[in-house]
Amino acid sequence: MSQPDYVASDIHLGAVPRETERAFLRFLEHVGASAGQLLLPGDLFDFWFEWGKLIPGKQFRVLAALAAIVDAGVPVSMVGGNHDAWGGRFLVEEVGMSYTTGMLRMELGGRSTLVAHGDGVGIGDLKYRMLKAVIRSRAAVAGFRLLHPEIGLGIARRVSSTEAKADDDPAMKGRSRYIQAWAHGMLAAEPGLELVVCGHSHLPVLDEVAPGRFYLNSGDWVRNRSYAVVPAGGGGAPEIRIWDG
Repeated sequence: MSQPDYVASDIHLGAVPRETERAFLRFLEHVGASAGQLLLPGDLFDFWFEWGKLIPGKQFRVLAALAAIVDAGVPVSMVGGNHDAWGGRFLVEEVGMSYTTGMLRMELGGRSTLVAHGDGVGIGDLKYRMLKAVIRSRAAVAGFRLLHPEIGLGIARRVSSTEAKADDDPAMKGRSRYIQAWAHGMLAAEPGLELVVCGHSHLPVLDEVAPGRFYLNSGDWVRNRSYAVVPAGGGGAPEIRIWDG
C-alpha cells in the first residue's frame, strides 16, 4: 500500500521555543516512517542564508533529521519562503532535498499540484512585493554575503516579526484571503490542476474549490503545530492534522 504525502509549512525554526523544535523532530521521525514524500512550502527556518560553505548552525538537528529521511528513501521538497529564500548548495547537496525559490509543480498524493509559499501572490502584500524584488536581487544577496555571518544573523533577528505571530494577528486573515483567492484563480485557469498548496498565512485552510480539487494551506508551527496529509493515489481528500506527539 502506498504511503501518503505530508506537508508542513512555516515552522520558523530559530524563532520558536526549543520544545517546538523537539516536537518537529518527532514529527520528522514519524514522516520518515510513514510518508511517501515530504513537502515544505517555505519558512522552515526563521532565517536561512548560505555564506559560501558557511551556514547557520543552530538548526543542525533538523538538518540531520531531514538528511536521514532522504537517505531512507523519502523525497523532501522545499520552496523557499520570505524567511528562507536564500538557500542553495547546502540544502541540495548535503541535505539532499530539492529546493526552489519559485513556484513548484509536482505530484502530491498522485494529484497535479502547484506549490507556492504565498508571499506576494494575488492582489495583496503590495509593499512586500516591492521589497521582495529588492531583497532577492543579486546585488542585495552579494552585499549581504560580504557581511560577517554574526552581523548578518543579528540583523535578521532584529527584523524578524515571527514572535508577534504567536499572538492573534489580524493581518494573517487578510493575507490568508488574498492567497486563497489567488489559488481559486489558478484552479479556474488550469482545469488539469487538482491541488494548490501554499503557506505564509499561518492559518490552516482546506478548501474544496470543485469536486476533487483543493486549495490547501497546512498552517504553521508558531501557533498551531498543524500539518497536512494527502492520501496516495488521488483517493480521498487531504486532511489537516495537529501534531501532539
